[in-house]
Amino acid sequence: MNNYNINNFVISENDGVITFKNKNTTIGFIRFNKKSEIEYIFVNPSFRRQGLAKKLLELTKKKTGKELIPQKPISPLGKKLFNIV
Repeated sequence: MNNYNINNFVISENDGVITFKNKNTTIGFIRFNKKSEIEYIFVNPSFRRQGLAKKLLELTKKKTGKELIPQKPISPLGKKLFNIV
């Protein structure tokens, strides 16, 4: 797994959404609520397996100051990300 330097992206935050963008496209985003529930997380397929989803989760946890809770239903990829069996 490559670790992307997020300094190469524009990181924006607005109303419970953190987004990674470059000059061409949205790289990924996470949507969360005030209870620290992750409502949705997405990473552009061209940028997957580079640690970006985990970085979005880290930024969200830092922002909310709480443990994150995935909302159900959770996809198979989401289960891997949250280490849920």
